Amino acid sequence: MRIVHQDAKRGIIELFPETLDDLWHLSHLIEPGDLVSSRTTRRIQDTTGERLRSDRGIKKTFFMGIRVESINFHKYTGKLRAKGVIEKGPEDLVSLGSHHTLDLKLNNPVKIQKEKWSRWHKKRIKEAIEASKIPRALVVVIEDDNADMGILRQYGVEYYGPIIGGVSGKRIVQKNRQQVINNFFEEIVSTINKFEGIEGMVIAGPGFGKNDFYQFISQKHPDIARISRLESTGAGGRSGIHEVLQKGILEEMATEGRIAQEIRMMSRVLEEIGKTSNLVTYGKHKIKIAAEAGAIEELLVIDELLREKDVEKIMDMTENLGGKVMVISSEHDGGKQLNALGGLAALLRYGLQ
Repeated sequence: MRIVHQDAKRGIIELFPETLDDLWHLSHLIEPGDLVSSRTTRRIQDTTGERLRSDRGIKKTFFMGIRVESINFHKYTGKLRAKGVIEKGPEDLVSLGSHHTLDLKLNNPVKIQKEKWSRWHKKRIKEAIEASKIPRALVVVIEDDNADMGILRQYGVEYYGPIIGGVSGKRIVQKNRQQVINNFFEEIVSTINKFEGIEGMVIAGPGFGKNDFYQFISQKHPDIARISRLESTGAGGRSGIHEVLQKGILEEMATEGRIAQEIRMMSRVLEEIGKTSNLVTYGKHKIKIAAEAGAIEELLVIDELLREKDVEKIMDMTENLGGKVMVISSEHDGGKQLNALGGLAALLRYGLQ
């Protein structure tokens, strides 16, 4: 993410999204009521009455501004769409006052105008800019002839797989068994190579498959082996990936540890709840009381609640009274657990009556 232009007096910040993570950040920065402008392409039909039936019109590219009513981020398609009423654009090409859905795309500047930019908005932009400098990490979990992958993004984990090798058990005689294993490992490598910018990788699993794969890449693909480390887990599949995140291994590798940190923090909250401790609380009403008392040490907020003004006040109050605030992504398991608690939870300095 890059800041292209900023006009504090008019409340305008123009941003340049470069990654899928940047679009995710934009989906939380843009709110109903904002004026959002971006370049768009529309097919303009001939209105002279002489248009041929086969004429599909001419594509024209121009800037359009809409007053946002809703914003939707589709992480699987990589699309961010803002829907609202057209307020800006060439009047000969668009109908001002009509509804339109604006597709916000990568490498395409987005101008956002707000009545007020909160410090949480500005903090999010700063985080997005800083995060663009951090290399991404990949977790590969191998169990028998199954391999699952998870690539860490700021909004959560993107899962890939399973890749199935079709390797028979050791008790069953299989012709060219080693060749089948090598083909399986090559398929894993082929998938790894599809990801750009990976500078850290954990190869994990409950058995010896991870060791065999590491030995294979050490011989055949030393460039991948150099950025990898081995780790044992009690389970395979997505459970194994989650286990790696909880251990904090990725943070040790100086790669994207934000999601791992969020999951571990949520685990602490659940652990305190499990002990019926008075040093944890959740739910908006109880969190507000704790914030007003200055009792919050760590406040966890689901990203979906950031648009609510009363939640923003609680966040401000917590920081002003010496507490820390962590925004949790709703896209990973930790976020889903927090959502089940009402979207707000806190670890306290002292118990409240």
